[in-house]
Amino acid sequence: LVRERIGQATRIVVKLGTHVVTRDGVDFALGRVSQIVDHLAQLQKSGRQILLVSSGAVGLGMKVLELERRPRSLGLRQACAAAGQGQLIALYTQAFERLGVKVAQVLLTQEDLADPDRALCLRTTLLRLIGLGVVPILNENDSVSVRELLEWRSQDGRPDPEGTAFGDNDGLSARIAATLGADLLVLLTDVDAVYTANPKTDPNAQRIPQLDAASRWNLDLDGSSSGGTGGMGSKLEAAQLAADAGVDVLITSGVDPAIMRRALDGEDVGTAFVTAERPSARRRRIVLERAVPGALVVNEGAVLALTENKASLLPVGVTRVEGEFTRGDIVEIRDGSGRALGRGLANYDARACRVLAGHQSEEIFDLLGYRGYDALVTRDNLVLADV
Repeated sequence: LVRERIGQATRIVVKLGTHVVTRDGVDFALGRVSQIVDHLAQLQKSGRQILLVSSGAVGLGMKVLELERRPRSLGLRQACAAAGQGQLIALYTQAFERLGVKVAQVLLTQEDLADPDRALCLRTTLLRLIGLGVVPILNENDSVSVRELLEWRSQDGRPDPEGTAFGDNDGLSARIAATLGADLLVLLTDVDAVYTANPKTDPNAQRIPQLDAASRWNLDLDGSSSGGTGGMGSKLEAAQLAADAGVDVLITSGVDPAIMRRALDGEDVGTAFVTAERPSARRRRIVLERAVPGALVVNEGAVLALTENKASLLPVGVTRVEGEFTRGDIVEIRDGSGRALGRGLANYDARACRVLAGHQSEEIFDLLGYRGYDALVTRDNLVLADV
């Protein structure tokens, strides 16, 4: 059942670590990455939705700036990230385009996912991109966000929650997967699975087919990746974060792309970190149970559009706005009798919603002086109750 779920995943976030993207943390592993891109392109063309989170910008920047050693200076690392990011996206663009797949670059900071307004914009952008058949390629914007470059870790090797931002893109990929309600997060590393000990130094190390939260720290995590800021501890932390959000996780090899292909075909390879709840069920429960600051009351036409036509909530369908809320807050959707239809993320604050209520989307600019979205709540950000 576990492997069947992995094999049937539709929305997949794939994270490539530094040792997968590069050789020795510097030279781009063109042949290896090309094989991975080929597989991802096949998945995308088969109807899967693929998002790629990739490390490697600092290593490529070292080559561009002709540095022989990984810099210790934070400023120099930021310079490497800036110089290497353009190289990284150019290589991915070329690799995907030769297979007929378009890509888009998205650079993030910690604040982008912590701020409700920015997170809403990010979610909307990513959903629109994958809806258009584009593969978003994401990375932390190390030129302006330094927490990953500082490599903050506690003395026992675990990620420090007070200091770690995304942890070599592992945490970033987990947060993206959770934000988008992905079915599966694939963390590709330089080993083929999680082991009971470091397989590079312990010949008795055994592959762990499946992990749960209770066992994840009872492991020998020595020998973390030297070319990046993550390591297995970071990946297990990311796996827990994603699993808590209802996303299945697969940790396996990116150095041997054939293993990843077999894993996504449902074979018992790699290590699975499986959640008890699927994203849709968990998302529904969280959204419908959470207290909300306001509500949008809608007319009968909007009720029909939302429930039968799976449409977004347009201003013309709103008759009344209750409470006070800001853009990005969760608001309740109610019909004229007060019955709760569901909840969603508001694209405008309460004041703007009151101004727009009952009007056509074409009037938004004239009424507000700007036009951010045509809908007050877009369909991708709406969860309906069983009405």
